[in-house]
Amino acid sequence: MLKYLSLGILVLQTTSLVLTMRYSRTLKEDGPRYLPSAAVVSAELLKITVCTIIVLVQNNWSVRAMNQQLKEEIMNKSSETLKLAVPAGIYTLQNNLLYVALSNLDAATYQVTLKYAACALCQFTVCGVMAVLMACVSSGFAGVYFEKILKETKQSVWVRNIQLGLFSFVLGLLGMLLYDGESVRQSGMFQGYSAITCVVVVLQVKHLLRVKCFNNLFVIMLLCFGNMCYICKTT
Repeated sequence: MLKYLSLGILVLQTTSLVLTMRYSRTLKEDGPRYLPSAAVVSAELLKITVCTIIVLVQNNWSVRAMNQQLKEEIMNKSSETLKLAVPAGIYTLQNNLLYVALSNLDAATYQVTLKYAACALCQFTVCGVMAVLMACVSSGFAGVYFEKILKETKQSVWVRNIQLGLFSFVLGLLGMLLYDGESVRQSGMFQGYSAITCVVVVLQVKHLLRVKCFNNLFVIMLLCFGNMCYICKTT
């Protein structure tokens, strides 16, 4: 039962992410549009924050115990931490590619292309399809690699997500400064942010779905339900 419930929540989260991301990229507003690279960085920062809070709760709200655990698992096991650099880089690339794809394709085309990208190459916008292709391939490789690391070690999945998020945050920040540095200097990192942009950022924290216990799943269910209620209210 829990397996099917997890699958349902995953489908709900993925579908709502695609729809809200597409809506946010086509929404006409006064002023500059938000930067996809900044949204990716914000999502990684949010993921790190949420995972850190959960680790704190698991340590009975003891900041000292949490710091000790994070130091032991991240700093003292640097070789294990470095393994996460590979999927972190791929996930960062993938998240940026999703914005490219949904800026050039409608939501329905994106979903179909994600499954049958090879057949759609000659029918739709090349830029968007190529972005979906690369995102699909990179997502598959990174997902398998990440699961392999989780199974080979006994570290908490939340600590692993913090490690993953730290690399992704740094790489995303470098990418933002490289490609959108001028826009950030002129109008700031959060230019064009709106309520729907914040919903997209929250939904992007999909790595939090890589859990296997009911309590964690319950938290995710509440987050997804709250996001869907907010989307229905604002659209």
